Parts: sequence; structure tokens; C-alpha cells
Amino acid sequence: MSNVKYKRILLKLSGEALAGQKKTGLDFQVINSVCATVKECVDLGVQVGIVVGGGNFWRGVKDGGGHMDRTRADHMGMLATTINSLAVADVLEQLGVPVRVQTAIEMRALAEPYVRNRAIRHLEKGRVVIFGCGTGNPFFSTDTAAVLRAAEMDAEVIMKATNVDGVYDSDPKKNADAVKFDELTYDEVLARHLNVMDTTATSLSMDNDIPIIVFSLQDSENIKRVILGEKIGTVVRKDA
Repeated sequence: MSNVKYKRILLKLSGEALAGQKKTGLDFQVINSVCATVKECVDLGVQVGIVVGGGNFWRGVKDGGGHMDRTRADHMGMLATTINSLAVADVLEQLGVPVRVQTAIEMRALAEPYVRNRAIRHLEKGRVVIFGCGTGNPFFSTDTAAVLRAAEMDAEVIMKATNVDGVYDSDPKKNADAVKFDELTYDEVLARHLNVMDTTATSLSMDNDIPIIVFSLQDSENIKRVILGEKIGTVVRKDA
């Protein structure tokens, strides 16, 4: 543990990242790679909580916009996060990693209901805890859920693993001259409307002084590199 920078983390996995090159659904080659790295981190003694998005199956506000009630569309998104949570849990179990899935909306036949003290106890026992269903409320993103769970779990850092290798001043897929930031403050992110997390998630992270590290999941070893203190991606914190 002496060379580990963070002892308790909240890993935010985007649903799109789990889809890999398929763009939709689940790419188990990607998931196996991610879970193998998570196992390495657990073996180092790191306590790992995970929040998974659902965009590889359904994005409430985007996919349901204009066609159905926003609340119901968001509920469908929460179910999508549960599908992803169960998939990640299954692969972790196959690798011999003890894991529990907790959902903000009760579905006892599939997972435990979210209980903070129980989740912390699981982490202390070396189990990975995967949090499904976002916050359990419509109009809140899984980014906000990640920050909320990180605050509740007393996580030292929020690690946001995406398809992009950090935060840029514009979309690097559309602008070849986009500039990547190594460090940013929360205030800079909010003032410049940078695409790190939505404003609710960023503000909540700022209020609880939890740093966010945004990095690419294309190389799953980046998860371990961040935990070991390597400078990967973009760090967002109170004083950059």
C-alpha cells in the first residue's frame, strides 16, 4: 500500500466505454480488460466503488426526448445502468473478485438495496461495490450519482473513465486544434462550460472537495496508473 496514492476510490465508467467499438451493447473484451485492472487494484489493497452509466443501451433525456415523459425515460436509463452493473459484477466474480451490486431503486431479486453503512462495510472487507440506478431520481445524471456516492463513501477521488483522454477546450473529435488541459479548478470548469461532468455533478464535487480525474479507458491500465499517482488525463480540483 505504500506506493498507492488513493486507498478508496469511486470509479465512474461510462456505458459507451463498455460498448467499445460496437458503440452499443456490451463488449466483453473491454469489460474483461477493465475488470482485470480493477482486480489488480483490489489486490493492492485499494477499496473500489463503481458507478456505471447506461448510455450504451439508453440515455433518458437524449433517447426519450420529445417522445415520452422525461421521468419515465430516466427510469429506463436507470434500468440500463443495472444491466451494465450486473455485467461488470459477473466478470469480476469470474476473476475471483468479491463484489456486491447495490441499486438506488430496490430490485431485491437482482441486487442489494443501497444502504450506505452496508456499502462501506463491503468496501472495508475488500469487496468491490457497484452502484446501479444512478441516484434513484429522474433529472439527475450518473455523473451526479458518482459524486454523491463518492461523498457518502468518503472516497478520496472520483476517477472518470471515458472514451477521451482528458478535458479539452473544445471537442477533439470535431476540432483538430483542441487543447487538452492537465489541471483545472472547479470554477474554471463551470465558468467555461467544459464537458467534464454536468454542472450539478461538478458543483457537488466542488462543495465536497473531491478531486475528479478524467482519463481514457482505451487502455484499462490507466486505472491502476492513476491509483499509483501517475499523471494521467486531466485533474479537476479546488486549486489547480
